[in-house]
Amino acid sequence: MIFSDLALSRRLERAEASSNAAFVETRARVQPESGAEWIDVAGVWAMYDGADSPLTQTFGLGLFEPVTAAGLARIEEFFQGKGAPVFHEVSPMADPALLPLLAGRGYRPVELTSVMYRPIREELPAARPRSAELRVRRAGPEEWQLWAETATQGWSETPELADVMYELSAIIARRPGGLCFLAELGGRAIATGVLILHEGIALLGGASTIPDGRRQGAQSALLESRLQYAAEEGCDLAMMCALPGSGSQRNAERQGFRIAYTRIKWQLSGAAPGR
Repeated sequence: MIFSDLALSRRLERAEASSNAAFVETRARVQPESGAEWIDVAGVWAMYDGADSPLTQTFGLGLFEPVTAAGLARIEEFFQGKGAPVFHEVSPMADPALLPLLAGRGYRPVELTSVMYRPIREELPAARPRSAELRVRRAGPEEWQLWAETATQGWSETPELADVMYELSAIIARRPGGLCFLAELGGRAIATGVLILHEGIALLGGASTIPDGRRQGAQSALLESRLQYAAEEGCDLAMMCALPGSGSQRNAERQGFRIAYTRIKWQLSGAAPGR
């Protein structure tokens, strides 16, 4: 039996932090002018990927070591020195002393995230019928542009996000350790998915399907392929994150994922005390 406890939260949060650190390092390599970097402050991984990037925040606050005002000040200086807002994604398993500390420094909650998991070797629910022409394969390193373009097409119904999604997808596709998968229908790429492995955790992300490729079973096929790969690599748990109550969460629950906990994102309002 797997319990939603501190040990599980540490595994899941560190897996996601490791994935994002690799993304930030890739950004720094391919776009050195971005100033992307990350630091470790008493077990808290603080990521800077640009002032407007969703990756610019911390992971693991209060999970691995007690949080102090001095530690928070060091993290705040890191972000503010780069002209970025200060965000912390906080697990409910974190040190309880963290909440009054955040409130006292002027933080406010701004977002919730469902952190979900499932045992990898647990049988998947029966899949919907799918086309015999549907195939899933790993994309080669030289296919990063195909993967990124396909992932971006999945967001084509939101044109204002197209440029941002292509830029993010292009970094994801070139991230070391990231395993990019393509679903093809009749030889045409219609959907994408990413798999990141970290100390027995298989982090699933990058799910995107082009509009005219939907309802073909592409994402369920991508999930099966990635879980099988992760099992062969010795992973025992898969994880993914979603907006509470969203279609993504419902789809994950249909595939046997359970909610481990709901994470809160905190934002620093104005300047930190003493600044």
